[in-house]
Amino acid sequence: MESKQPLLKQTSLQITGMTCAACANRIEKGLSKVEGVEETNVNFALEKAAVSFDPNKVDNNQLEQKIEKLGYGVVKDTIDFDITGMTCAACANRIEKGLNKLPGVATANVNFALETAHVEYSSNEVSIQDMIEKVNKLGYTAIEKKDEEGEDHRTKEIKAQKRKFIISAILSFPLLWAMVSHFSFTSFIWLPELFMNPWFQFALATPVQFIIGRNFYIGAYKALRNKSANMDVLVALGTSAAYFYSLYLTIEWTLGSAIVHAPALYYETSAVLITLIILGKLFEALAKGRSSEAIKSLMGLQAKTALVIRDGVEVNIPVEEVIKGDIFIVKPGEKIPVDGEVVEGSSSIDESMLTGESIPVEKRTGDAVIGATMNKNGILQVRATRVGKETALAQIIKVVEEAQGSKAPIQRIADRISGIFVPIVVGIALVAFLIWYFVITPGEFATALEIAIAILVIACPCALGLATPTSIMAGSGRAAELGILFKGGEHLESTHRIETIVLDKTGTITKGEPELTDIVTEMDETAFLRLIGSAEKNSEHPLAEAIVNGIINKGIELPSTSEFEAIPGYGIRAVVEGKKVLVGTQKLMEKYNIPINSALQLKETYEHDGKTAMIAAVDQKYAGLIAVADTIKETSKDAVKRLKEMGIEVVMITGDNERTAKAIAAQVDIDHVLAQVLPEGKAEEVRKLQNQGNKVAMVGDGINDAPALATADIGIAIGTGTDVAMEAADVTLMRGDLNSIPDSIYMSRKTMNNIKQNLFWALAYNSLGIPIAAIGLLAPWVAGAAMALSSVSVVLNALRLQRVKI
Repeated sequence: MESKQPLLKQTSLQITGMTCAACANRIEKGLSKVEGVEETNVNFALEKAAVSFDPNKVDNNQLEQKIEKLGYGVVKDTIDFDITGMTCAACANRIEKGLNKLPGVATANVNFALETAHVEYSSNEVSIQDMIEKVNKLGYTAIEKKDEEGEDHRTKEIKAQKRKFIISAILSFPLLWAMVSHFSFTSFIWLPELFMNPWFQFALATPVQFIIGRNFYIGAYKALRNKSANMDVLVALGTSAAYFYSLYLTIEWTLGSAIVHAPALYYETSAVLITLIILGKLFEALAKGRSSEAIKSLMGLQAKTALVIRDGVEVNIPVEEVIKGDIFIVKPGEKIPVDGEVVEGSSSIDESMLTGESIPVEKRTGDAVIGATMNKNGILQVRATRVGKETALAQIIKVVEEAQGSKAPIQRIADRISGIFVPIVVGIALVAFLIWYFVITPGEFATALEIAIAILVIACPCALGLATPTSIMAGSGRAAELGILFKGGEHLESTHRIETIVLDKTGTITKGEPELTDIVTEMDETAFLRLIGSAEKNSEHPLAEAIVNGIINKGIELPSTSEFEAIPGYGIRAVVEGKKVLVGTQKLMEKYNIPINSALQLKETYEHDGKTAMIAAVDQKYAGLIAVADTIKETSKDAVKRLKEMGIEVVMITGDNERTAKAIAAQVDIDHVLAQVLPEGKAEEVRKLQNQGNKVAMVGDGINDAPALATADIGIAIGTGTDVAMEAADVTLMRGDLNSIPDSIYMSRKTMNNIKQNLFWALAYNSLGIPIAAIGLLAPWVAGAAMALSSVSVVLNALRLQRVKI
């Protein structure tokens, strides 16, 4: 008997207290050791941990406890409800138990006297609406209490960092003033005598060291307790050395009456260092907030309210309260609140914010509409089909969030380096201290100490930890704005390596719907089309539909038929306004003994061009010829040209016969054609190309091409917004435009170049800074400024991806 694979559960935890990539690595390793955890990925830039685990062996609370044991915090979402309908304490207990049973709810406390409920929960697993519905099912009513501030943890963190920086800067400024006035070129600066007093300097530096800088000590203690080292260890070591050595000199000066002048102190080194590091963290937090702008802008697309018909009355409700099956009204100029199906009315819908298609799409009864798109004209009544997390917009946001939170393979290099970096740096600082103290400047403790502090500070690996995730966040966010959804960082990285692209013909290169392309007749064209259209409108064949739509679009009215017969394998026979009409194949004409010699050559020409030609006869005489084809998209030729210019080989794959396939390929300048390939054979053809040593991408509609999409190195699905979550694909193109393929490769290349730049500069700061500090050319406060600047410059460089023009 086969053992069943456990059904894994995914969760995302927001983490606080991480200071560098070493912290992220430690949490990752710690969570990986927990029994039942299959996979974990900690993103330092996003401050999130994505965990896949077996719910039979471990739960969310245990994961949170492990993170807290490692010395970090987990941000829990909290919400308060006003509860009505309770009559006794038993009601409160019932609601409490019901809420606590919901997956994702950590704790729920219901207060009967105050008629309130306080819930701690994970928004990744349970929504506010889920909780409200649970309370309603129990027979009570829950109304969300709105948070007046409405701040997320990142906004609060930025405010706290600002407050810390301002206090730290005020206390450090007199110390900096005292230090600057010592330089010969600044001797003209007036210096109050008090600023030189060692105990005054001590009074200013102590709050900065132990109140403003307490987090560095806490972080260092927790890191060392867990047998690892991080940025906090370096900062705590460096600043403590400067502070306590200065304190020792202060006490010595106080006790030694022979010393008249105040000694050279280093209080400003520790205080200014902490101030600069906090300033760097503040800039970093502000920049990281900007790197998630793509998610915020996507969330901002959603309508806030919906006009729903309930019990025959129109009610304006929050979009979160719309349920499946609700009928809602959308007026001109309003956003469609959720995905649905038009039940009454017609209008044109602007879907550009999701699909990028600038031309509004006509919608009438029975058509699907996408939430967050704009109704241009006409009133629509729509039945809700997808709400909450099921909507196309919610799925897009989820894909982007997952991509931004995932790791690219290149990040493993940075992770490995940062994991061993801190212990090596401590070792280098110690060796440098000993060399300076015993060899270069024997007995000069202060000089040796300054060198060691500068090395410890310049070497903080913050920039290294931010190099990759910030670029992935910015790159995948910008790609989403362009209608390209990368499922993860690894796919964003791999896409730039593509050498061969296999394009499915139908629906990818072509529109996927046949159109009337050519009309040749010996009659008056309008009269000819009236007869043909009337005859064909009774047929259910897809080609007949294309002919009828083409004729109607010319403004020709179609009379009714008195007789109609579909002849399988031949065509149709009908009587229109007393005239006998035949439309179909050469065999149909031969069956009714109608000479068509004059049309055969033209028919063959059309078929050579990949079109389907049909012969028409009226009253037993040849009347004309019409051709139908699945036409290529207007942008396909340009997209193929761009791919070739990028040095990528383009291959077309189709189930069509070779002549038709080559005719279509010639129209878009594709040289390599794989024709008469069955859907199940497409994956094998992709495998053959891979065996030739090529990195292959397959582009298809994501449904019948699923095996080939899964086999390819990169599977690219052409979606239309409603089919975003295509499991087989690594990349989803929300636009039907083939230009999104070169766009996706371009974004991948730009992102990889950006990551390489970031890694280079992050390593260059450390690699150049350490030897410069070791030979005594870098003051500790300059090292602190450079270290803070390195993190900010890496994040700002990543943010350039948000302005990429294509």
